[in-house]
Amino acid sequence: MSKLLELMRNLGSDAALAAEYAQDPEAVIRRAGLTGEERRAMLDRDYGAVQRLSGLADGAFATNHIIKAYE
Repeated sequence: MSKLLELMRNLGSDAALAAEYAQDPEAVIRRAGLTGEERRAMLDRDYGAVQRLSGLADGAFATNHIIKAYE
């Protein structure tokens, strides 16, 4: 699994990480070890680039919203 895809999944399942990302996305991205291109895609909310860089197939990236699996 790519580090980008892993980060996206973690943001959707870890409330503390999502809260930290909302406050300081660059710190979370830095710890996740994303490449410069991945970092830019996340910070710019470039969903086309995120889809391409994460390796998700067409249709697997069905939303531009974070789906939260926590309360």
